[in-house]
Amino acid sequence: MSGLSIRSASLADAQAIADFHVNVWRHTYRDLAPAQAHAVLDAHYRGRKWREKLASNDGDQLVLVAEIDGTIVGIGAAGAPSEPIFGGRGEIKFLYVDPGFKRRGIGRTLLARLATHLQQMRYRGAALSVVKGNDAAIAFYASLNGRLAGEYVDPGPIWRSHNIVMVWDDLASLAT
Repeated sequence: MSGLSIRSASLADAQAIADFHVNVWRHTYRDLAPAQAHAVLDAHYRGRKWREKLASNDGDQLVLVAEIDGTIVGIGAAGAPSEPIFGGRGEIKFLYVDPGFKRRGIGRTLLARLATHLQQMRYRGAALSVVKGNDAAIAFYASLNGRLAGEYVDPGPIWRSHNIVMVWDDLASLAT
């Protein structure tokens, strides 16, 4: 995509990432998440969490920012798995694209870069969780040959969402 740049995030990006995350998250989960989650998971909360995440980067984690003309249009993160159901595969922890920029290859490009990172970290595959009902994301991952590998309840800090797990056992297919 012309004008798109993707770079590693820095601590200085934390609040801009948080603001983007809140806006896209609220759009994506407007009909799926409870009102309490929408109220608590605000820019202040997300800013603190992103500062913690970016400050504690242990080398296993990669956080990417996709920008067009200096404006964030997507974010992605990958690293060590957080749940046993991921079966030792590296985890795609976040992948969000601004709704106004979907279907332009941004999500696919971010996912490819995250898969390459997981390959370099010697993970044998990738996994991610998707909230049940997020049909657009599920269809996107299925179109990239992600397969359903199970379900679990995310123990998140506010909302215990019911999630499905999508996996890829061939990182090379995602990294291209």
